[in-house]
Amino acid sequence: MNDENKNKDAKNNQGERIAKVLARAGVGSRRAVERMIDAGMVKIDGKIVETPATLITSVDGITVDDQRVNPPEAPRLWIYHKPTGRLTTYYDPGGRPTIFEALPDNMPRVIAVGRLDLNTEGLLLLTNDGGLARWLELPSTAWVRSYRVRVNGRFHHKRLEEISKGVTIDGVHYRSVQIDLDDRKEGVNQWLTIHIKEGKNREVRKLLEYAGLSVSRLLRISYGPFEIKKLQRGSVEEVAQSVLQNNCKEYFESLGIEVKEMPEIEKPKTKGPGWAKRKPKKNAKPKNKRRPIRKEQNAKAPARKFKPRSK
Repeated sequence: MNDENKNKDAKNNQGERIAKVLARAGVGSRRAVERMIDAGMVKIDGKIVETPATLITSVDGITVDDQRVNPPEAPRLWIYHKPTGRLTTYYDPGGRPTIFEALPDNMPRVIAVGRLDLNTEGLLLLTNDGGLARWLELPSTAWVRSYRVRVNGRFHHKRLEEISKGVTIDGVHYRSVQIDLDDRKEGVNQWLTIHIKEGKNREVRKLLEYAGLSVSRLLRISYGPFEIKKLQRGSVEEVAQSVLQNNCKEYFESLGIEVKEMPEIEKPKTKGPGWAKRKPKKNAKPKNKRRPIRKEQNAKAPARKFKPRSK
């Protein structure tokens, strides 16, 4: 055994940082756990934990706000269709409704992956594993978040070009985004789809306001490979373990979990040229041949991608 493996085994025998373990147990994100420790809410056998760097090998005897902590379960993920009017927080001093109050009673304690503000609706990922939540939020994961947006106003094309390449607004730098303009309009309103990779606070609204547009509706439709599809507003749906592990393979392998490859789904076989055609019925009336409609006349116009002008 080389020195690197010896050091690794010695570290494993000593345990892991308490903040990391409690995050994995679904107590909260690692930062939230660190704040709980600073507030004196975390105890081991009745003694207050003073530092988040404390090493532990199990959660036996650990309490948070005098509530016993259960051992970490296998990481799980849910897709929640957040409606407008609910906050992504556990508690609001103003008494406004939160997403966690609306979740089914049979769900375990979960953490939101990022946030959607009060007036934003759509896909919100929930997990029982703080480590997974943190991994999903990391900029290095670089997953694209897609939003459907209803806007009002005149496009400031020069500023749209700036947004598509990356822009700094009020001292905050935003990375490049992709904007697809729809031909569909609702009176003075127009729809578009915007794809971003960071998800900074109110990023979509600030970018479009910079381009001279006001947002009247904002709906997140996807987060990386996970899509809202036809999930009803206010509903929650768990992601299958095989789908979760294959899409978050790097995270699960960091936990020492072997990820099995998903089998490829075979496409149904089509009838080949050797199949016989059905014989026409006797004395059958001939069918009226209608004039074919040209595809160009019947096809719907696709969404227009906004492209910056070449200099």
